[in-house]
Amino acid sequence: MTSAPTATSVTAAPTATGQPKPVRAAATRTTLRRKRSLGQRWRIAWKRHWQLYLLTILPLAYFVIFKYIPISNAIIAFKDYSPVLGVWGSPWTGWTNFQLFLQNPQFPTLLSNTLILSGYAVLASFPIPIILALALNEVRHRWFQKTVQLVTYAPYFISTVVVVSMLILIMAPRLGILSEVFGFFGVPSPDFLGDPDYFRHVYVWSDVWQTAGYSAVIYMAALSGIDPSLYEAAKVDGASRLRKIWHVDIPGIMPTAMIVLILSVGNIMAIGFEKAFLLQNPLNLGQSEIIATYVYKLGILNADFGTATAVGLFNSVINLVLLLVVNWVARRVSGSGLW
Repeated sequence: MTSAPTATSVTAAPTATGQPKPVRAAATRTTLRRKRSLGQRWRIAWKRHWQLYLLTILPLAYFVIFKYIPISNAIIAFKDYSPVLGVWGSPWTGWTNFQLFLQNPQFPTLLSNTLILSGYAVLASFPIPIILALALNEVRHRWFQKTVQLVTYAPYFISTVVVVSMLILIMAPRLGILSEVFGFFGVPSPDFLGDPDYFRHVYVWSDVWQTAGYSAVIYMAALSGIDPSLYEAAKVDGASRLRKIWHVDIPGIMPTAMIVLILSVGNIMAIGFEKAFLLQNPLNLGQSEIIATYVYKLGILNADFGTATAVGLFNSVINLVLLLVVNWVARRVSGSGLW
């Protein structure tokens, strides 16, 4: 005797085609999951992945304490800040601090110096680590590859102050190493540190020397993740090394390269303050004065905190706009972006 199907049976009566009609168990589970409250879902997730949540507590605390909470002090940009009255007790001035900066005769020079120096740095520092990583990836002698990696990676751990001190010792007009070399050949030595035309070259290429090896590690990690079957297929097709690089390696690291480029362009207005300030002197001030050094002099040396905060906020907004625009362009052109 055949019993009637119960509610817990896996299949229902056969359809007209003779195939059993499956019960939508997955849909039922999804419906039950949606009915759970947020607290229940949180408790289940905590029980399953509590180790991962513990690992994220310190990074989240760092960003909240040192990044997000200080954002509230940006209100100084709209006030005539007085240390005696405090942030919230100082009188409102509206957009006066922004107007003072935009109407400052130095504003066009500061903006152009910052954009040119940052753009030069991005154009110089973006392709060189890629070329270095592709070259190291083709090296067959492991000892040579490791040696080059060590030599190019080590400068990243040198502090900016030490790098600037090395540049001064090498390029000083009368006592520097380059001055001695030029003097040995009877050629007058250029003033690399005093001539404004040399400032950007010294800044950018010393930065490339310091960071190229570190950036190349990122691309080498991306190269190690490429499917080996692609190289085997290229070998079967008779592709040379250059063809493999062009058709396998470069497309494989392109998503990583686009993310690095987006982040670089997004920080184009936030160029490093330390090196520019340390290399700055009265002779090269025409090209070395950027927004970051101007904010330091205005806010710390002149104690004009309101205007300095307004300049810094203006700088941050421009960075955000550039990041959004470049990410949108990257998504349209290459299909990859930050989000």
